[in-house]
Amino acid sequence: MPASPSSALAEPAYVQPMVRVSPDVAIAAIEAIPARVGGRNQLLIRVETGDGLIGWGESGLSSREAAVAAVVRDFAGFLVGKDSRQIGRIWQQTYRSQYFEGGRVLTAAISAIDIALHDLLGKRLGVPVYQLLGGKQRDVVPTFASFLATSIEQSLQDTKTLVAGGWDCVRIYPDGFDGNTVFDPRASLGRTVETLAALRETFGRDLCLGIDLHHRYSPAEIASFCNMLPPGTLDFLEEPIRSESPEAYANLRKVTDIPFAVGEEFASKWQAAPFLEQGLTQYMRLDICNIGGFTEAMKIAGWSERHYVDLMPHNPLGPICTAASVHMSAAVPNFSWLETRQSPVESLGFHDPALFPVQVELDGPVYRVPDAPGLGVEVNEQAIRASKPEHVECPHLTKPDGSVTNW
Repeated sequence: MPASPSSALAEPAYVQPMVRVSPDVAIAAIEAIPARVGGRNQLLIRVETGDGLIGWGESGLSSREAAVAAVVRDFAGFLVGKDSRQIGRIWQQTYRSQYFEGGRVLTAAISAIDIALHDLLGKRLGVPVYQLLGGKQRDVVPTFASFLATSIEQSLQDTKTLVAGGWDCVRIYPDGFDGNTVFDPRASLGRTVETLAALRETFGRDLCLGIDLHHRYSPAEIASFCNMLPPGTLDFLEEPIRSESPEAYANLRKVTDIPFAVGEEFASKWQAAPFLEQGLTQYMRLDICNIGGFTEAMKIAGWSERHYVDLMPHNPLGPICTAASVHMSAAVPNFSWLETRQSPVESLGFHDPALFPVQVELDGPVYRVPDAPGLGVEVNEQAIRASKPEHVECPHLTKPDGSVTNW
């Protein structure tokens, strides 16, 4: 009997094939571990496979660790049992398997898991993570160091210490950036200009000099600030305004020729896109612990290379973030400096050796790229679990008139 038209057009229902995953490489457990390290909390992610191998990641969403930990627990519900080696597929599954994809909380969780999976795979294959990214393109990773401009005299002294230690790139925070609950953007500008002018006059043109404005200013205030500066004072302006509006950055670009360093707020390649395509940043400040881990960071690095933009990665956290940033920085051709918070003029305790007995070491102004399998970091689990996090709330800043402004 001939098939009816409807049956002839009918397609068989798709049946997902059974994929057998070796118990040894299957994800057995994913755990979020918040801990107090130095002057801040850190959120570590521990991923274990069936054969007992452990990989470590770190989330970058500081002060909102509890929200990220909750997402990690949700992800663990469907990731346990998956093949830990299928890193790209796991990235897609964690990003796309909800209707409201993306956002900093989700991508901070994705980042930490992605970094841990790279650490696991490197250990499984007996190679450093940079080998998984195409091999290293440099043996050392140069850094820039930072300090708070509390006075011209202290700023000159801190810079002298750094230059004597081998640093050729220094970043300052502006006057008034001391965590007080009242911040007057306009009042801070003139004093900051005096400090920057003194630094340039004292240390000459060989020093790369930048400033992190922490998106606390308006475009008009930044335009005034740039007009106050003697020509050639600054080599980069970091995060002068918030990044939600590329159009605002396009307008700001018209009033100053100082290079921008933007990107630490980005949570995806899609957020980075207009800044690269429209020439709105000259240094890409991506944060591997927020952007989506190695999987997303390497895509943005390639996109940046297409536009001749060097990476200047954000690295304000602990040894896991630092190690991941070092491996990424070693594996890309387009790189300038990596942020370090371990210089002689900062004592923050974020890299406590009692908690991280093996970590990537800062050698003068550079990190030497480690050759140990995985990230090259060992975690003292007992000590980490015993170091309980404290409640942290970023300062809620107001202007002198009482209105809320950016932290």
